[in-house]
Amino acid sequence: MRDSEKFFTGEKQGKRAYIRIAGAALLLIILAGCRLQRDISIAGSTMGTTYYIKVVAGYFDRTSDLKAAIDRRLKEINESMSIYAADSEISRFNAFQTPGAPFAVSADFFNVVQAAENLHHLTDGAWDGTIKPLVDLWGFGSLAVQKKIPAKEDINRLLSEVGFGLIELSDSRHIQKKRSTVSLDLNSIAKGYAVDQIAIVIRNKGYENFLVEIGGEVYASGQRKDRQSWRVGINWPLKEAPVNQIYRVVNLQNRALATSGDYRNFFEIKGRRYSHVLDPRTGYPVNNSVVSASIVAPTCMFADGLATALMVMGPDKGIELVERLDNVEAMMVVQQADGLLVDYFSKGFKVSQ
Repeated sequence: MRDSEKFFTGEKQGKRAYIRIAGAALLLIILAGCRLQRDISIAGSTMGTTYYIKVVAGYFDRTSDLKAAIDRRLKEINESMSIYAADSEISRFNAFQTPGAPFAVSADFFNVVQAAENLHHLTDGAWDGTIKPLVDLWGFGSLAVQKKIPAKEDINRLLSEVGFGLIELSDSRHIQKKRSTVSLDLNSIAKGYAVDQIAIVIRNKGYENFLVEIGGEVYASGQRKDRQSWRVGINWPLKEAPVNQIYRVVNLQNRALATSGDYRNFFEIKGRRYSHVLDPRTGYPVNNSVVSASIVAPTCMFADGLATALMVMGPDKGIELVERLDNVEAMMVVQQADGLLVDYFSKGFKVSQ
């Protein structure tokens, strides 16, 4: 072979090698952008409980700053609505003793109180964010009070301090008390609000497929890595059941799921169980045999509060209310006298096989 032929042969081989390398690099870029994905898990503590987040990310995505952004947002919300922190926004409002005077609040606090007002009206008072004095009286609240059956006179006295009509909201993001002793406890919707806000944080970082769970309240966005809907379990609603035992599974996509139950926080006297779920209208724990209520809704804050309200309302009125609401579904579990669990569903509630 002549030298010139060797040169051109070498040149052709070099071009072919270059084309193969370039093609492989292009294929990697395409796969990285469209196919290669991984699950990112983020966990921590907040609001007296734990949180767990799973994000479907590109294989080469940098997510190191995502947990820091999540923790910052959770800290803001906790500093606003924790009844256990003396310097929180809600604690300062509860200590505020001037009826009729405006109390300026943050956007977070105002948003949640607006939702609380809506839930109160929607449920005819079955949900009430001013029930804190009664919760404390029964020993289920933030005060170190022994769980016991209070005197009827004490319950009646505190009923005069309960009622969302004692709170007035203004367009200027101020709240007023109509009575100095009224106080707020937003725990039953604050976790749901935190779930919704963390979903916003994650979306603002450019992710569309993720699952957020705080203390059992969940929002599922998009799909899992395998292109299937997220599958979320509902706990078995019995006191003797392990905390990880699954009763029903729900497929979720761009929806929230919240569950309320009476099977973990209660006390018993002479064989009768007294639940932490109180009826704000009577001042007594509910006694309607409902052990669990689960709500699927567009936002976790609404699902969180409505699940609590349905525990008070019972299966008939609860399901009837849900059937009137758009894009909201419910499952309620009632324990019969013989111990058998019976499910009550709204028409659109679907459990996974």
